[in-house]
Amino acid sequence: MSIRCVVLSLLLCIVPMTAAAQSESTRLRALGVEPGLFEPGPLNAITDVAGVQVGHRTLREGDAVRTGVTAIRPHGGDLFREKVPAAVHVGNGFGKAAGFLQVRELGTIETPIVLTNTLDVGTAVDATVAWTLDRPGHEDVGSVNAVVGETNDGYLNDIRGQHVTGEDVIGAIESASGGPVAEGSVGAGTGTSALGWKGASAPARACCPTSTGATPSGPSCRPTTAACSASTGCRWASGWAATTSAPSSRGRGTARRKGPTTRGPA
Repeated sequence: MSIRCVVLSLLLCIVPMTAAAQSESTRLRALGVEPGLFEPGPLNAITDVAGVQVGHRTLREGDAVRTGVTAIRPHGGDLFREKVPAAVHVGNGFGKAAGFLQVRELGTIETPIVLTNTLDVGTAVDATVAWTLDRPGHEDVGSVNAVVGETNDGYLNDIRGQHVTGEDVIGAIESASGGPVAEGSVGAGTGTSALGWKGASAPARACCPTSTGATPSGPSCRPTTAACSASTGCRWASGWAATTSAPSSRGRGTARRKGPTTRGPA
């Protein structure tokens, strides 16, 4: 297996996005705006990096619940036994992420990277640890460093209800796949807001010449995840970005009418 570098540089870049459904939305480049210095990959997605997989679990319940889980697997093998080099950089230290200290100390990552809302980080840690311990050949494992990032979706979501379950987390991990990535109000981006505007999940990737040592960033950034790996003639860097669409008019933490619960991969 080729060496992959998973960098938790955590850049949550704020860029414009249409208010249409994720399957019909127009990307910024299609509007003639070309952010950054380097060209995007074929999918302009984190899955352009060979082996990287992404899965979502989206929760919608009536008018109250808008949250979910996104899982990023650096490769599809046994990540605990085949750890990948990793690093952490905090670019606005107000997050409640888990697992960063060991990544900084040892320079490796051994679980999928899970993203969810702020108050369900603990649930995501428990589920990721349980999923790892349950893998074949892990009967002797006595320590797991689950890496979980978070976004506070309390403006649109009943965050105090802590609606994400361990099954949702495991569902996101096990549904992860390569190829095109669902984006918009899916997974951890379902209830995301950014500076008073509706946020979303959106993958991005650029090919950076190795001579520059550069990775993608933007003028207005907050923490999220990014990944990169070695490739012939360049270094591939991929970021998981939250993108804005339209202002939200809903109050923070307001209890709303409950209806049927929808849980799905996207």
